[in-house]
Amino acid sequence: MNKLAHAVLNPINSLNLLSRGEIEDFTTTRGELFDLYRRCALAILNTDSNKDDAAEIYADFSDFDLHLVPQPRGLRLELCNAPAQAFVDGRMIRGIQEHLFSALRDIVYTDIKLGTKPAESASAATDLVFRILRNARVVRPDVPPRLVVCWGGHAIPREEYDYAKDVGYALGLRGLDIVTGCGIGAMKGPMKGAAVGHAKQQMKNGRYIGISEPGIIASESPNAIVNELVIMPDIEKRLEAFVRLAHAIVVFPGGVGTVEEILYLLAILMHPDNDSSLPLVLTGPAHCEQYFVELERFLVDCLGEQVRQYYQVILGDHHEVGRTVRKAVQEQHSRRRKAKEAYYFNWELAITSDLQQPFVPTHANMAALELRDELPRHELAAQLRRTFSGLVAGNVKTFGIEQVRKHGPYQLHGEPRLLRSMDRLLHMLVKQKRMKLGEGEHDYQPCYRI
Repeated sequence: MNKLAHAVLNPINSLNLLSRGEIEDFTTTRGELFDLYRRCALAILNTDSNKDDAAEIYADFSDFDLHLVPQPRGLRLELCNAPAQAFVDGRMIRGIQEHLFSALRDIVYTDIKLGTKPAESASAATDLVFRILRNARVVRPDVPPRLVVCWGGHAIPREEYDYAKDVGYALGLRGLDIVTGCGIGAMKGPMKGAAVGHAKQQMKNGRYIGISEPGIIASESPNAIVNELVIMPDIEKRLEAFVRLAHAIVVFPGGVGTVEEILYLLAILMHPDNDSSLPLVLTGPAHCEQYFVELERFLVDCLGEQVRQYYQVILGDHHEVGRTVRKAVQEQHSRRRKAKEAYYFNWELAITSDLQQPFVPTHANMAALELRDELPRHELAAQLRRTFSGLVAGNVKTFGIEQVRKHGPYQLHGEPRLLRSMDRLLHMLVKQKRMKLGEGEHDYQPCYRI
């Protein structure tokens, strides 16, 4: 592994939220909070890595360390044995340097300023999401609606990456900004394309917002195009941040994480209290038709024919995606202005507590999921979301991988019809190599058993 033995960094922007006492507590104890930041920092420095196994990444850089040194005007960050790809001629890439201090800002702010006590209500959880985004200066009341959230896989073929880039270009030409999970693949492509579109329109204030969380950041290291990075405390708050910020959502082909995101959004859109919806476009190159056929079959099998009204599928036409999304964002603008709703945060969307409370994918919790046909559709979507969240953990998150290694595959129980439909979708994801794979298809070891 190429490593840089020593580097010293100063914050590019002022980082004055820490007192000297807080810095001392954070660094001298080297407890759980410090270790959390150390792991996030390593993930950020390991940008553009092709590895998505967090444990393997941490093992490769087991000698990586960092020190926070108090200074009269803030602090200095010292790195030891950092990944060399984060540097050019011995100097750190500016975007990565900003990401390091953004992660420090969010992790310390969440723990020290907000505390780690679970939110007692749905409104309190939403308030917490808002306060983290506000502290990161992501919510901006003086900006008209133009944020398009893009979801999709991080390990995708080149043709799909190029298509995601083309879609980003079409969105950028229309003055739209991009929000993604900040990794590579379908998260990097739209940002890269939008950056070119913005440059052609001479837009100098393009926004490329990346939202991550500590459990996934190692397998989806932030790409350096991100100019606003936010680290949310857990996957549920990360998903809520996406939905609260979005003016439209575009989904590219992906694996179990992408399906989790779709189910999360549908659990919200199908809730009877949500009269206003978010525009949702599913898109990919023309050869991805079978992917969307199987995905739609799964959604209809589980959630009913009515689920089709909440999204539209556009294949192989990035210009049509650009036109459709731009029109949808304009309609969102008009609706919110007429209703006197905030442009910068979707306060009006009802998000139930079962979508907000962190789901810990232990074997007991996975086995206890209610995958029953008689549940209301939005509740079933929420249960399915937790199922796929557990599968994400078993594939790429340190905790889930360790659980599966110790106790074997997760056991999933429920309505046979629902489980058969889920199994069919998962087999398709494996066949198309959208699950975590080795060199060949048969190298995949399922982290679940139906």
